[in-house]
Amino acid sequence: MSRRLVVAMLGLGMVLFLMPQVSLAAEDHIAEAITDAKQAIDHGKMGHPNILATHAELALTHATAFEKAKANSHTEEAIEHLEQAIDEGKKGHADVATTDAEAALTHLEQVQ
Repeated sequence: MSRRLVVAMLGLGMVLFLMPQVSLAAEDHIAEAITDAKQAIDHGKMGHPNILATHAELALTHATAFEKAKANSHTEEAIEHLEQAIDEGKKGHADVATTDAEAALTHLEQVQ
């Protein structure tokens, strides 16, 4: 076999080997974002806006990482709602922040 063919086959093999792992990593980000969004909602319902904001920030980090790996309109919407939840949580508005976190969760669950 020629050297070029061997190099091309090795390159193709590496791409095929790594592709599923990239997809799995993206799915892990959505799962983590959903978990963090649920925790944000729980704390919002308990009247803890600052803790809600902390969990919403974690969910935002994972949602943004997923969006970079696999762009999706639902994650885009979830990111907007998470940003709003963070802002409202930092202002001390647990009820409004909870509503935004719930909207984000709805979009994140639609990604799966």
